[in-house]
Amino acid sequence: MPLSAAQKTAIETTIKESIRAKLKNYTPETKVMPFHYRLLGKDRMALYSFIQSLNTTFGVSIFEPVAVTLAQNNFKIVKRQVKPHNQISEEAHRAIQHIVDNLATTEAQPNKSAETETLRRVCRTGKMNTVKLTKVDVWLEKETGELFLLDLKTVKPNKGDFEKFKRMLLEWTAAELARNPSANVHAIIAIPYNPYAPKPYRRWTMKGMLDIKHELLVGEELWDFIGGEGAYNDLLGCFERAGIEMRSEIDAYFSKFK
Repeated sequence: MPLSAAQKTAIETTIKESIRAKLKNYTPETKVMPFHYRLLGKDRMALYSFIQSLNTTFGVSIFEPVAVTLAQNNFKIVKRQVKPHNQISEEAHRAIQHIVDNLATTEAQPNKSAETETLRRVCRTGKMNTVKLTKVDVWLEKETGELFLLDLKTVKPNKGDFEKFKRMLLEWTAAELARNPSANVHAIIAIPYNPYAPKPYRRWTMKGMLDIKHELLVGEELWDFIGGEGAYNDLLGCFERAGIEMRSEIDAYFSKFK
């Protein structure tokens, strides 16, 4: 379902407010780059530095609030930066370690359904340990109670982080099952766009840690899941219109670096 006019307006406003806030507080990280300045110009180097800085905050300042706006019409509960349940059973901790070890040594292949059922069986077995888990970037709950816990990542995460991400997804699942053993919970890594398009996103398959079909959403698949079919293309239009509206404003800002 296409985005409504109100959703498009809200998304474009979010984008513009985020960029203006970034510009207001922005100062180039490197003050003196004599060779770069003479070759490319201070204004271009300042813009490049700004883009690099923006990339580090895109998830929190733009993608998260945009996801919340998109999800409002499709989910009963929509929240961002949510603290997950703070208890995991002793046996669930052991099960998580066993799952991760087997994946790391390629003795097993990732299987979200089987892993979840393993954790469900032991979610309240043994001592309950209080834990401090990573916040859920975007928390979505359907009318049926089905949970989707999304962690927004950069489009090219470091290879060494695969195991850490998998452990986080398992811990989120174990924690929610400790709260409610019958919960239908999906912990998912979310990648805003596919930098390899039109080729498939293959970065995750190299490590064999994620169940690609059930623990990863990338680009169009992600945004259409959150906002409904067609949301991705509508979202691109929102970014384009916001960019066109702000172009002269951005050009004027960086012209002062000439």
